[in-house]
Amino acid sequence: MHEVIICEKPSSAEKIAKALSPGAKKKVYNKKVKYWELTRDSKDITVVSGVGHLYSLVPEKSKRYKVSFDLHWAPSHEVNKSSSYTRDYLRTIKKVGKNADSYIHACDYDVEGTLIGFNALKYACGEDSLSKASRMKFSTLTKKDIIDAYENRIDIDMHQVDNGIARHILDYYFGMNISIALSNSVRKTKHRFLKLSVGRVQTPTLSILVKREKEIREFVPEPYWVIRAILDFEGIEIKHVAGNIFDRELAEEIFNKCNGKDAVVDKINFTNSKTRPPVPFNLSGLQAEAYSVFGFSPKRTQIAAQNLYSAGYTSYPRTSSQKLPESLGFDSIFKQLSANPEFKKHISKLPSKLVPHNGRKDDAAHPPIHPTGILPKKLNSDEQKIYSLIVYRFIAVFFESAKFETMSATLDIEGEKFRFKRRRVTHKGWMEHYPFKKIDDEKFPDVQEGDIMSVKELISDEKETKPPARYNQASLIKELEKKNLGTKATRADIIDKLYDRKYIDGTKIEVNQLGENLIDTLNTYCDNLTSEELTRDLENKLEGINQDKATKESVINEGEKDVKEILTDIDKNVNGIGSKLYEAYQASNIVGECKCGGKLVKRSGRYGDFVGCTNYPDCNVTYSLPRNASIIKSTCERCGLPMIIAGKGKNKQEMCLDPNCGKDKTKPHDPKVVGECPKCGKDLLKRSGRFGDFVGCSGFPKCNFTCSLEELESKLK
Repeated sequence: MHEVIICEKPSSAEKIAKALSPGAKKKVYNKKVKYWELTRDSKDITVVSGVGHLYSLVPEKSKRYKVSFDLHWAPSHEVNKSSSYTRDYLRTIKKVGKNADSYIHACDYDVEGTLIGFNALKYACGEDSLSKASRMKFSTLTKKDIIDAYENRIDIDMHQVDNGIARHILDYYFGMNISIALSNSVRKTKHRFLKLSVGRVQTPTLSILVKREKEIREFVPEPYWVIRAILDFEGIEIKHVAGNIFDRELAEEIFNKCNGKDAVVDKINFTNSKTRPPVPFNLSGLQAEAYSVFGFSPKRTQIAAQNLYSAGYTSYPRTSSQKLPESLGFDSIFKQLSANPEFKKHISKLPSKLVPHNGRKDDAAHPPIHPTGILPKKLNSDEQKIYSLIVYRFIAVFFESAKFETMSATLDIEGEKFRFKRRRVTHKGWMEHYPFKKIDDEKFPDVQEGDIMSVKELISDEKETKPPARYNQASLIKELEKKNLGTKATRADIIDKLYDRKYIDGTKIEVNQLGENLIDTLNTYCDNLTSEELTRDLENKLEGINQDKATKESVINEGEKDVKEILTDIDKNVNGIGSKLYEAYQASNIVGECKCGGKLVKRSGRYGDFVGCTNYPDCNVTYSLPRNASIIKSTCERCGLPMIIAGKGKNKQEMCLDPNCGKDKTKPHDPKVVGECPKCGKDLLKRSGRFGDFVGCSGFPKCNFTCSLEELESKLK
């Protein structure tokens, strides 16, 4: 009897094969793809994997690159050249999966993983395979959990399958169809091709950022005053109880009244407080903490956490849960972790009864992120940091609260009340075992009620109110989670896509002109696409499929109706939309001014990126850009053109956009420049090659002139 187990990734396939049989034999298909063969319970088992999605949605051939609602699944390598690496994995599944007696779906237990395995079974192994298939459900890739999942297989959750199919179809409708329609509006209006990107969640996310951008820009600062005094005793600083004083006259009155006077300690209070342990990590919690502690982007954290899961060191990362179940076997995990001396220092002090401080959020599919107990052999820097964060958080949630004592003192200066506070730790509790948390432990000054304190300096600080803070990637993920936009698995990818599309930039996220104008244009002509309510409503309906409250067909039909309304709005306003989007694109790509008075704009051409004048064809000034070059904000001191950074690694250098700039005696001679190219007039550079030194044109690859040093010398003579 032959059984085939289909996994999501090669690392998972290896883990599962070796867990089911230590003697599993590695096989290789086409010298590229590994799969595993083993025997268990008198069955010949083959464990094979994909590499994520092996199939993608495409329209019918006649409608390719046009708006379409008629879609089908096709092999990813046929749809996109960048997915060519999936070809051999798909062929391997087809080879080993043909005519098997039974199949096991062992991809990640979430909507995406379920769809990946379902499509592999249906299209690679044949539709008949579905009737012979069962499902493994596991949250860690430990031997114990894998064997338990194998021996207690369940049916494939068709609600998850339908959710995944509906989600992908809606993403195509909102993303591809509307992006095509917007690009076509520019082509029809301006006869220019402009690649634009919108999406069901991507566009409302960009809209949130644009709204914040406008709030910051339109913010009018308001002056206020803070009055504080430095005491001539241990440098204690006290502040007026009014806090921010927005009345200048009142601030001056208080300052003049108190200036040069002593302070009298009016009242001292001591209070006790507790800080409860943190809750276990879910994905958004881990991403927020990793950003706060290490400055990691959510995507960077997610990649490291996924690698740790695939290696069997931590549990499945894409979870919403903050509740650790006892079934995990806390004692066993801590026993294994204690083999690490650093972890053991903290584990040895755990209370005898292990009760975690759980959060409110739950996830039926997976528990919170936690260590499996298996200690890593080798990790890269990112993985080591994320692993330590996960382990110490797991340890900390079992400890008692930290306890603090707070001293609050009120002082009187000529009838005006001032205050200071100090807080010290009386019991470190969980904070002693979580090295990523700073502990407040201030010294209490020795003062008593009625003490007269000399004021060393009285200060009136004039300040201004500040605009709302810009989002960073971690705070934006929290905002998306709060608004129920996107899923725990997709939010980091959505933010990455906005960066890739050049709509946003910076660690403190700024929206560029193209991103802002795109949202403004959509708000003017088809605001449904930027609507959080529409996206949230569809997200709730998609989740309703899992709960049997909605059907795949009803959700898809509703989404199709919404998209068609948006497409109708675009078609009605094609000229206005096309003109505004093209103007926004040009404005966002302006890099400087041309001598003719026009604007220099970054463009893409047949031979790569270049900078050209907006007054073309009257002005034909162009500057080619080296591959992977980036334009920076500084300008050339010699000619005023923008500066660029080009090259890689040690060869990376800053230079003027104009390669001919400074070719006079005022510019220091570059020793690599040995002459002028007879073919195009650009610099000839001395280079080193496989067969020795030679001379080549700096305009390569457009100009491919080369010659030997001897030939150059003879020509110069």
